[in-house]
Amino acid sequence: MATTIRRAVIPAAGLGSRLLPLTKAIPKEMLPVGDKPVIEHTVRELVASGITDITIVVSGGKGLIQDHFRPNPTLVAQLRTDGKTAYADAVEEVGELSRLGHITYLDQHGPYGNGTPVLNAARNIGDEPVLVLWPDDVFVADVPRAQQLIRAYEATSCPVLALLPMDPADSQRYGVPRVKEDLGDGLLRITGLVEKPKPQDAPSAYAAIGGYVITPGIIEELRRQTERWYEHRTGEIYLTDAINAYASSKAVYGQVIQGRWYDTGNPLAYLTAQFAHALADPEYGPHLRRLAELTEDRP
Repeated sequence: MATTIRRAVIPAAGLGSRLLPLTKAIPKEMLPVGDKPVIEHTVRELVASGITDITIVVSGGKGLIQDHFRPNPTLVAQLRTDGKTAYADAVEEVGELSRLGHITYLDQHGPYGNGTPVLNAARNIGDEPVLVLWPDDVFVADVPRAQQLIRAYEATSCPVLALLPMDPADSQRYGVPRVKEDLGDGLLRITGLVEKPKPQDAPSAYAAIGGYVITPGIIEELRRQTERWYEHRTGEIYLTDAINAYASSKAVYGQVIQGRWYDTGNPLAYLTAQFAHALADPEYGPHLRRLAELTEDRP
């Protein structure tokens, strides 16, 4: 029987260089999508999926993330005194996320690469599986992406990657899984990932997107990578490399996620996420559609 997943890691130590100068003073994780910073969408997804222990791995200049989730009873009391009940409730709800998700923060250290924050957090995780979600993704789904990944892990007791169908022409933007077996209901046995292959070399029509269930075996592969890095001082520590090494001899699965994914890591993707979120809002959507119609009518 699979161990219950109750922990998650959010790597939030990146520079956000693709969004400069917007991210010069504001962490990319704190840029708003709708009325919430993007990282709050991730935290809410995890809490809604039953996660009770969230580690956010940060670097210098990320204090705004902690400030955002820290309860602020003084502000709440002032808002209530001023009769601004809705605002008070909203601020209080954000602070409550910190308690429900038991959010802790960890400073990143070690070699560069997206595997390093996962390894940094591993010492607090112990010998159990953990969810890893990126903080600049927004996923809109009837069933949260995190919950879909948890269900796939419960069915397999193995590492699981979030996948989406991909236009083969876009393969050079993604890690593309090598599919060994289709087990139905979107669950695929995979033998590893090919990073950013040319369309003619893509091993499948799926893209690996942000979202993983990482098991202790993957953590051990990250440790081996890091030991080699300290020996040779070359390269970076990538989660994909650890997954590929593990998959060479053990089972790894991909779960095709039902829902819509928005990556906010570059200007066009960020604007797309903003626009899509606003269009879906029952209050703002109709106004934006009318504005779009007016713009289209201009010469």
